[in-house]
Amino acid sequence: MSLKQRISIMQKSTTKTAGFAAFAVIVILAGIQLVPYGRKQSNPPIIREPAWNSPETRALAKRACFDCHSNETVWPWYSRVAPVSWLIQWDITNGRNELNFSEWQNGVQEGENPKKINEELLEGEMPPLQYTLMHAESRLTKQERQQLADGLTATATHTNR
Repeated sequence: MSLKQRISIMQKSTTKTAGFAAFAVIVILAGIQLVPYGRKQSNPPIIREPAWNSPETRALAKRACFDCHSNETVWPWYSRVAPVSWLIQWDITNGRNELNFSEWQNGVQEGENPKKINEELLEGEMPPLQYTLMHAESRLTKQERQQLADGLTATATHTNR
């Protein structure tokens, strides 16, 4: 067998393997659409919002926090496509459990530490990178982070009165 024939056989084999791999990926992606997790896209009623210290604080929180930390989530089209839907549902469920601006109870929620919220905000942990990559408007400058942290502290204090 000549070198040319061997190369031709290897190319055909590689093409078949790549085609099979592409087909397998398509079948898997189609199959995972049947997994129901991540499709519970609900926005429960707003029970009680905080008594915001200023409209600016609320606007910053809405811009950077509300999709995961309120019952006013804006669900993008890709939130209906697995496996992305699984990640989004996980983030929103955990976000609402940690802090929910739509279910505010006498200051911050029970068990939530305002100092911890401010630290995460000021250190750039919130909003998380995976969110800001898809939502450019949620990116906060250092000054906006400080303003939001101060505003949330004042809001928690103001609501506790």
